[in-house]
Amino acid sequence: MPSGASGGGAANFVQAKTIKKSDNSTSTVISPTGPAITCDTSAVTATDDITYSSPTTQGTKTDLKLDIQVPKSSGKKPLVVYITGGGWMLSDRTANLDQRTYVADQGYAVASIQYRTTANGATYKDALADVKSAIRYLRANADTYGIDADHVIVWGQSAGGYLAAMTGVTNGDKTYDVGGHLNQSSQVQGVIDEFGPANLSELASDYDQAAKDSNYAAGNPAAQWVYGSGTTKSIKEYSGQIAAADPATHISSSTPPFLLLHGSADPLVSPSQTLNLFTALKDKGVDAKRVVLTGAGHGDMTVTAATSSASPNSPSDSASSSAEGGAKPWSTKKTMNFITDFLAGHTE
Repeated sequence: MPSGASGGGAANFVQAKTIKKSDNSTSTVISPTGPAITCDTSAVTATDDITYSSPTTQGTKTDLKLDIQVPKSSGKKPLVVYITGGGWMLSDRTANLDQRTYVADQGYAVASIQYRTTANGATYKDALADVKSAIRYLRANADTYGIDADHVIVWGQSAGGYLAAMTGVTNGDKTYDVGGHLNQSSQVQGVIDEFGPANLSELASDYDQAAKDSNYAAGNPAAQWVYGSGTTKSIKEYSGQIAAADPATHISSSTPPFLLLHGSADPLVSPSQTLNLFTALKDKGVDAKRVVLTGAGHGDMTVTAATSSASPNSPSDSASSSAEGGAKPWSTKKTMNFITDFLAGHTE
């Protein structure tokens, strides 16, 4: 989504100065304090710059890359496909190395993927097809990378959280299965959605008027994400196209378990976005949990490493305050262990 996600881009969205309080009575509310995660890059094998797909958008071919980290321990590893944020305009697969390495250290193969954005003239449909292409590619090459192809979880932040949600709710829908390795499944066994948008017509519903005006401006990147480049439309109206881009409209009996997380002080994606999606999932009988980080903003960065100097994420624009021990809210063990606990519970 807008700039500020871990590894996010620099979209010109106005950050909210006021944020309406959400009803968190159905969510788990935590104070994201405590020590920072540490990561050991020496315990994983990293393979970078793998081309997994080369789609064409508006006549231009793009070689899409992924980086994968696989623990050096024996046995095939459940796969976590990480999807970075980037304001709809970029997708830096190198972002958030510390958190990805932390997850890999817990025994998971973690692949961080590039996807097409509005900078390529792409819409969410193209990006969703890219995520599914990456999943099929990794399943087709499971033996090469030591992957347990039966257990695949998608994990995304901000715009990546949105794509993770869309990937999960379209399980079994072949509409977005285009490109290579079509003999492989793109279905996933779980979704981790950190501060991802959902119903874009309510993207700024918790915010002051200036932030609303920015998010709902005609032709902005959010509008291009749905309607395509050159659009003069706004996302404010819940049109048929906006509805089709809303994960809540795709929930079915094939939708896997969800873990959703959001900061109560997120100035770029209204906290009610994950709340409303969580409610819709629960109403349809989907196994879902939502965690609210009190006082946390739209992602953060950390550079802590136990045995090596992992590259930091791109800086966040959020005003997230550091927790005890120098950790920022999204990089505390308390926060990250919700993710690893979810993985452990849905990859056995």
